[in-house]
Amino acid sequence: MLDPKLLKEKYNEIKQNLRNRNLNLDLDAVISFYNKRLELIKRIEELRCERNTIADKLKQKVAIDEKNTLVERGKNIKNELSIIEKEYEDIDKKFWELFKKIPNFTHPHIPVGKDEHSNREIKRWGDIPVFNFKPLDHISLGQKLDLIDFDTASRVSQQKFYYLKKEAVLLEFALCVFALKKLQKKGFTLIITPDVARSEIVEGAGFNPRGPETNIYSIANFDLCLVGTAEITLAGMLSDCILYEKELPLLYCGFSHCFRTEAGAYGQYSKGLFRVHQFSKVEMFAFTKQEDSDTIHEKFLQIEEEIYQDLKIPYRIVEVCSGELGAPAYRKFDIESWMPGRGEKGDFGEITSTSNCTDYQSRRLNIKYKTLNGDKKFVHMINGTAVAISRTLIAIMENYQTEEGFIIVPEVLRDIVGKNIIKS
Repeated sequence: MLDPKLLKEKYNEIKQNLRNRNLNLDLDAVISFYNKRLELIKRIEELRCERNTIADKLKQKVAIDEKNTLVERGKNIKNELSIIEKEYEDIDKKFWELFKKIPNFTHPHIPVGKDEHSNREIKRWGDIPVFNFKPLDHISLGQKLDLIDFDTASRVSQQKFYYLKKEAVLLEFALCVFALKKLQKKGFTLIITPDVARSEIVEGAGFNPRGPETNIYSIANFDLCLVGTAEITLAGMLSDCILYEKELPLLYCGFSHCFRTEAGAYGQYSKGLFRVHQFSKVEMFAFTKQEDSDTIHEKFLQIEEEIYQDLKIPYRIVEVCSGELGAPAYRKFDIESWMPGRGEKGDFGEITSTSNCTDYQSRRLNIKYKTLNGDKKFVHMINGTAVAISRTLIAIMENYQTEEGFIIVPEVLRDIVGKNIIKS
């Protein structure tokens, strides 16, 4: 959420940002509600002040005629306040509903564009594997080695759920332990978060908890949602808190299961594990001083790179364009790993992301810090995927496959998996 005071001060910048993000929001209507809201607040304060003045006068000895006049005026104020306060409630509700749809500002260097085709590639790492055989996709490999069962999960749950079996289970836990140990060494506090959050926390983190555009599962008869990422529960940990500058940055590493409706996600690359309703994820999160958030954001990207370099999975980094940014993100980088099973020749697929959300989430969740000179500022908040297990499994299975249809286990995971190669 932006500072409402910026509506007029940065009107042109906000208007251009909406265009860059391809969002159709009537900013003039938002400002109209804002102005009306301020007018009503001013009138309410005037009437309350007059009511208090009348109350003070009535405590004193006054002539009967003046007393009757004051009492009558007091009744009129009460009636007028009742009407105006109701009008204010309606206007205030409409204002915040529209205002919260205004996205964060964007970094001046991000590419402006409508969709992923406008993302800017900034780096590549690793050698794309060259096979002397036609590589299989992870679905075929998973079926051949009895590692993944989509059919049973579809019958028991629904499509886009899955069973992991045998060594795939060990691969999942090996990835989790590998990521958690690495982040612990880098100063992150390890946390297993709840898999549910109140709607107000989900909304505060910048996600839409309900409605036709939501990607969030809601729990019937409860004001609770299944989280789509530990970003939500990590952000909510410090809602309504005041931190101190000397303790920042706070670095958290959260493990959670993630649940996403993925409504309408049925593209050619959405099959198998790439877009599923449930998966496990290790998430990085930081609460930091405003002037440090760009540096922390770059650090998160470096850690993501280190993880996939250790796994020896080739990847590229793209800077996400304006039209692809979620509302809270000021700047976002994706790491896309090479996936040989994509199409005829293979292709890159998103495997991690990291976003600097500046103070957009902290304003909604009311998280501030007290500076050394006593001022209070909203913290900046940064999130980043350490490992999204399901997509990382795709990258491992497809890049490490053999001509026999076996899967070589990445060296850094072998101690936990207990073998060098998965054959059956």
